Amino acid sequence: MKKAIYSVMSAALMLSAISCNSDDDSSSTTSTTEISNAVAAGAWRVTYFMDSDADETTHFTGYNFTFGSNNVLTATNGTNTYTGIWNVSTEDPTDDNPSLADIDFDIIFNAPVDFTDLTEDWEIIERTATKLRLKHVSGGDGSVDYLTFEKNA
Repeated sequence: MKKAIYSVMSAALMLSAISCNSDDDSSSTTSTTEISNAVAAGAWRVTYFMDSDADETTHFTGYNFTFGSNNVLTATNGTNTYTGIWNVSTEDPTDDNPSLADIDFDIIFNAPVDFTDLTEDWEIIERTATKLRLKHVSGGDGSVDYLTFEKNA
């Protein structure tokens, strides 16, 4: 139990270091707040997860994800519950979607293995009231991962 607490605490420290960016402007701060508020309202499910070239969506079937206060991310299927960390932060813009490209959606899970695959600084490529589409390009081999959350009705 102590190991899990220390892991989450160390991940939180890493996340806060990542999210501090001296060139943040008020427009991106407003956007990060809007995104944070939107995902914090209600439970979400993974409807698509492409890890490189492998569809791994079924690993998350039946799990509800709650983006809670203090950046606590909870995934539960009624039997198993896993806790991680989430954060919305700003990064340098890219050409894919200039309106959202400077905003990252950070996820950190320390266990189990399937959930650690979600640990990335995801780029938001689409956001609606009920859908959040994310993309991550690996710095190592250039592979691309896609993750979609949809809000439960």
